[in-house]
Amino acid sequence: MTASSQVKLQPGDTIGILGGGQLGRMLAMAAARLGFRCQVFSPDPDSPAFDVVLNATCAEYADVEALELFANDVDVVTYEFENVPAATAMVLAARRPVLPAQKILETTQDRLIEKDFITRLGIGTADYADVSSAATLRAAINRIGLPAVIKTRRFGYDGKGQAIIREGDDPDQIWNDLGTKSAILEAFVPFEREISVIAARSANGDVECYDVTENEHRDHILKISRAPADIPDELAAQARSIAEKIANALDYVGVLAVEMFVVMENGGPQVLVNEIAPRVHNSGHWTLDGASISQFEQHIRAIAGWPLGKPVRHGPVTMTNLIGDDILGYEQWLTVPGATVHLYGKGPPRPGRKMGHVTEVLPREK
Repeated sequence: MTASSQVKLQPGDTIGILGGGQLGRMLAMAAARLGFRCQVFSPDPDSPAFDVVLNATCAEYADVEALELFANDVDVVTYEFENVPAATAMVLAARRPVLPAQKILETTQDRLIEKDFITRLGIGTADYADVSSAATLRAAINRIGLPAVIKTRRFGYDGKGQAIIREGDDPDQIWNDLGTKSAILEAFVPFEREISVIAARSANGDVECYDVTENEHRDHILKISRAPADIPDELAAQARSIAEKIANALDYVGVLAVEMFVVMENGGPQVLVNEIAPRVHNSGHWTLDGASISQFEQHIRAIAGWPLGKPVRHGPVTMTNLIGDDILGYEQWLTVPGATVHLYGKGPPRPGRKMGHVTEVLPREK
């Protein structure tokens, strides 16, 4: 039996959460409603997740003694962000079940390994190439063409660690500016729209997918999500099928998001996978108020060994991120019919920082 299949939590048991941001905060709130306790581990003393749990550990992820004490206090460990150091996951996995499993992080933390994994499943992605020097970058550009996007293989999010390369740009300068020795070059995708699928998988292999979400980014940060996406039913079914295939291939336990592009090929719309996020995801925040079960509760159920819920959308839903100074206008949302305001308790706003979000649920379409 695997460690995940042995997990069967009871109300009153404790879930350990690595990471103290807004995702950890919302996971802990969902867990509390189901009768679980949570303990959050984060190196940031101002972590907003600390505000909603009784017990917290503020220590570096490399602090083995703190990790061991944390593991002793919890029954299962999960995480709110995918860049958990491998050594941290290893220390914890030796003592408690870590879900999703450590080996999944090894796949999803490296963009090249992730792309190879998706391609082996027969799922379409943008053309890509491994890049380890200015010379290999030039060779990759010759093969893939321009425009293209170069990304660090590890530790990139919200547009960080990447750059678009266009005709006339200096590859050597771009390589130096990126400041890495391992990157991936991806063909620029002339997409019609960006979509994502939030999927949950239990240890016994049950998979539940939410309605496909359509996403709008501004300055590389998600600004608006709408569910359902404005795409044909057949394409939506294909997108959900891809997410389910990925979840099963990873033997995943918990919630994951699969980000995709809708492109026009061979006279019709097709989907290409952009990346996998092995955690609850910003584009799934609409589920908090717009579905019968949120992505956060679904994740808690999965890692606890509880049955998944059947997600039913309440109507057309829009989620708007409050980024930076957007938070200062939160009061304008409080009187909007069908709107629910979620503030993360992060203190003073900073440019590009997600400070909260608003969900708007319209009456279900006839």
